[in-house]
Amino acid sequence: MRLSTAALAARRAFAAASHSGHEGGARTWKILTIVLAFPGVSVCMANAYVKGQEHPHEQPDFVAYSHLRIRTKKFPWGDGNHSLFHNAHTNALPEGYESSHH
Repeated sequence: MRLSTAALAARRAFAAASHSGHEGGARTWKILTIVLAFPGVSVCMANAYVKGQEHPHEQPDFVAYSHLRIRTKKFPWGDGNHSLFHNAHTNALPEGYESSHH
């Protein structure tokens, strides 16, 4: 089987590329980090901040679904009814929210 001239040239180019050194790899990643990663993270942070400021922070209505907030055993901390990282504004107890105001 004989290779065409273009295929032979492509094969030689790929073979030469595989034997070349890896110098400049760290520089490439440094440039990509500075040019793409830092601005991308900055844009995401700004977007999260703006969306957080627009959020009304209203307490959702309490609906007593039978499959949620089941307490078959008390929690081993506090009064046994509050979760470990309980937030009175967002986490409802089985009988409803603790307070109705912010």
